[in-house]
Amino acid sequence: MRATKGTTKGTTTRTNTRLVDQGLKFSCLIAGTAAFGLAMVVGAAAYDGTNCKAPGNCWEPKPGYPAQVAGSKYDPKHDPRELNKQQESIKGMEARNAQRVDYFQKTGKFVYDVSKIPSAN
Repeated sequence: MRATKGTTKGTTTRTNTRLVDQGLKFSCLIAGTAAFGLAMVVGAAAYDGTNCKAPGNCWEPKPGYPAQVAGSKYDPKHDPRELNKQQESIKGMEARNAQRVDYFQKTGKFVYDVSKIPSAN
């Protein structure tokens, strides 16, 4: 028998070569990915950027920044009226919620808008 083009012998060799090439590419890809992942993990674990005095106490001022902010030029000196605005709004919210709950307990009907509650007007 003569060997002609397209016989299984020539095709098998090319197919095996392709399989080896694909397997080699895949192995190199996996090895490269693993090496990169290992480098990232080792790099992240090697330095955390802090000098902790105790566990959880890791704050340290930058050079030129005072250790205590209060009384320094970096102190924001907040206005007490501005700081109390949130507390005032929370008290108002709690008062409105109390009105809603009272009306719901009396009538069994929930009304969100406090101005529509008869006792609130």
